[in-house]
Amino acid sequence: MNILEVAVEAATRAGRVLKDNIGRARSVEYKGAVDIVTDMDRAAESIIVDLIESVYPDHGILAEEREETLGSSDNRWIIDPLDGTTNYAHGFPVFCTSIAYETKGEVVLGIVYNPMLEEMFVAEKGTGAFLNGVRIEVSKVSEIGGSLLATGFPYDIRNTKKTNLEHFSDFALRAQAIRRAGSAALDLCYVATGRFDGFWELKLKPWDVAAAALIVKEAGGKITDFKDNVFSIYNDEFLASNGLIHGDMVKILQGQV
Repeated sequence: MNILEVAVEAATRAGRVLKDNIGRARSVEYKGAVDIVTDMDRAAESIIVDLIESVYPDHGILAEEREETLGSSDNRWIIDPLDGTTNYAHGFPVFCTSIAYETKGEVVLGIVYNPMLEEMFVAEKGTGAFLNGVRIEVSKVSEIGGSLLATGFPYDIRNTKKTNLEHFSDFALRAQAIRRAGSAALDLCYVATGRFDGFWELKLKPWDVAAAALIVKEAGGKITDFKDNVFSIYNDEFLASNGLIHGDMVKILQGQV
């Protein structure tokens, strides 16, 4: 199997196991006040990692629920086996599996799989973004007042001053509507398909955004930090849009309007 085939197969296997087990009793552990991990996070991660390591034993792996494995090559996989763990633990069927492939420090492949809707989002650098094999593009909405936006809140919301609540309020007064579905990777893929026009969030991790960010860019979207600076998967601030409303979103985030 090649890189793309391995990524798709790994995401499919893990996603199907997650789908088959949603709503069933499982262990839940707390990594923070509201940050949790389930046995299914670890089960899905093992499925993905085991397949990758069997085909590419020299590749590095950065995954949410284990220590990073440093490979002997310039290639690394960035994995979120279950993005939307809180949703999953409550039986709310909005979650996905996210897998990115990075070579020489650059993400060149992104896979996000939503097993509940059987939606496979795929992007390879320079080739466009696709949903179940059909090319996707960001929306053409050009006014904040007509936009549907998405966001989320950091896990340390109970003990930090940087909570995103103020930004939520500012956008709620200006956008057509805001959604908070609980999976950053899916939110970004929905920007890529034009279902959402923009997305912003704080304190995301590389595995939350690495795959979906490439999908957004390959679908014609724009990604920066809140000040319109160059995007990095290690940013503390994350802003994605169809490009047309990006400047206005930056202004709102900076309190300029």
